Amino acid sequence: MKKVVFGLEPLSCPSCIKKIEGSLKKMNGVQEAKVLFHSGKVRVQFDDNIIQVDELKKVIVNLGYPVLTQKVS
Repeated sequence: MKKVVFGLEPLSCPSCIKKIEGSLKKMNGVQEAKVLFHSGKVRVQFDDNIIQVDELKKVIVNLGYPVLTQKVS
């Protein structure tokens, strides 16, 4: 398992959290997705044998949230 933290601009509404978390959690290989509302961070735990960081990032960007930073561990 790997973890990635994406940095976004601070989010403006609670529905943003549901939208991002819900979309990521539907993806095969994602174990956990958590949005930290005030800091604009998205933490994702995933199986890198099934899904890659770029695919996770693409989902967030396609929802309309530009990814400013990313850190994989």
